[in-house]
Amino acid sequence: MTEAPIRVVVADDDPSFRGVYRKLFDRTPGFRLEGEAGDGDEAVRLVRGFRPDVALLDVQMPRRTGLDAAREILQEVPGVRVVMLTTFDLDDYVHEALNLGVSGFLLKNASPQEVLAGVRTAHAGHAHLAPEVTARLLRQLAPPRPERPHAFVGRLLTPRELDVVRLVARGCSNQEIADQLVLSTETVRTYLRRMFVKLGVKDRTHLAVLAHEAGLLHETR
Repeated sequence: MTEAPIRVVVADDDPSFRGVYRKLFDRTPGFRLEGEAGDGDEAVRLVRGFRPDVALLDVQMPRRTGLDAAREILQEVPGVRVVMLTTFDLDDYVHEALNLGVSGFLLKNASPQEVLAGVRTAHAGHAHLAPEVTARLLRQLAPPRPERPHAFVGRLLTPRELDVVRLVARGCSNQEIADQLVLSTETVRTYLRRMFVKLGVKDRTHLAVLAHEAGLLHETR
């Protein structure tokens, strides 16, 4: 049986930018563009009406920002994955968006392959934030070293789990973590799943945010 296409809504106030995405999804098997929105209000209406698999929302849009649209969509339309379209000069939006539950970020200069991979990843239920992007964004979001360690440091996580989470927060892939710690990639995935449960997070991006908030990168190894 042929798999159903991934249904997408794109919201951006630049018609030429939407046109690029329209051509990409129209020409790529396995995707279907359900609708385009030019502002945040229209984006919310389209998502409510079409209930797509993935909504791509520009962070900055008229009438309602992408962040406000994402908040309403995630609260009112279960099952829709939201991916924010952003640029590095808008990093201050990232932390709030992650806390809302968005499924990731795509840079607005991302290649067609990166866009398609990001949509597929979000549709599969995983966060999409390339390791090098994770590292750069989280470095800019990292708070000053806390006066006291975060509550979970040294209590909930084992020393090996702390090694893994530090490398995640530095933007390392599972394979890079496995290589550095001399583990198999399946063991790394097991550690990550265990920490997701312990810390109440749903993916590696949120784990990295928590690690930065906890000041783990300031701790000695």
